[in-house]
Amino acid sequence: MTYPPQHHQDNDKDHMIEVIKTYPLATIISVKDNEPLITHLPLIYREADGKLIGHIDIYNPQANLLKDHNPITILFSGPQCYISPSIYTTTQLPTWNYIKVHLKGTVKAIESKDSLKQSLITMTEFLEQPNHKYVLEPDNPRMDANLAYIKMFEISIDAWEGKFKLSQDKHPKDIRQARAELVRANQESIKQFLDKVF
Repeated sequence: MTYPPQHHQDNDKDHMIEVIKTYPLATIISVKDNEPLITHLPLIYREADGKLIGHIDIYNPQANLLKDHNPITILFSGPQCYISPSIYTTTQLPTWNYIKVHLKGTVKAIESKDSLKQSLITMTEFLEQPNHKYVLEPDNPRMDANLAYIKMFEISIDAWEGKFKLSQDKHPKDIRQARAELVRANQESIKQFLDKVF
C-alpha cells in the first residue's frame, strides 16, 4: 500500500497556491546543528516569479539562516476538523480531515531597504483585501523607524506537496457531508475556543 494515499494528495499547483493565498501564516523550518528552528510568519506568493516573500525580526535566531540559499521547509495549514461517523450515510470509522501544503525550497536574504519597504507595503495591501481599510503609505514614519529591525527574504520553491484529506474515498453523498462538516466545525470551533482562552 502506498503512503500517503494518492486520493489524499493534490498535485494541482493552483489549489496549493490558493491555500497559500487564503491561509498565508506559514510555519517555516530551518535546521542548524541538527536542531530545527521554527517560526510562524505570513508569506506572500509573488505571482511574477513564483517565489514566497517574507519578513523576520532581526533578533529572531532563525533570521541568520534565512539567507545564502539555505534549505528551508514551509508548511501552510488550511481548515481541519474531526469527522464523526455520525455524519455519514454509510458505515465508517472516525477520522480527521485537513488541508496542508508542504514546500521545500531555498531562501535568500534581500538586503535592499527600498525592496523591504515596498514589500511591506505590498504585503499589507494583499492582506487588507478586499476592503483595503488601511493603506501603509511609503512615507509612514513608524515603518521607516522599524526598517533596521526587519530582514526581508525570498524563498525559491523546489518541491510542492498538497495534502487534501477530505473523505475523497467515500460515497459522493458522504464526501458532501464531510465538506459541510468541515465548514460547520470551523465556524463554530473558533468562537468556542476563543470563549475559553480569551
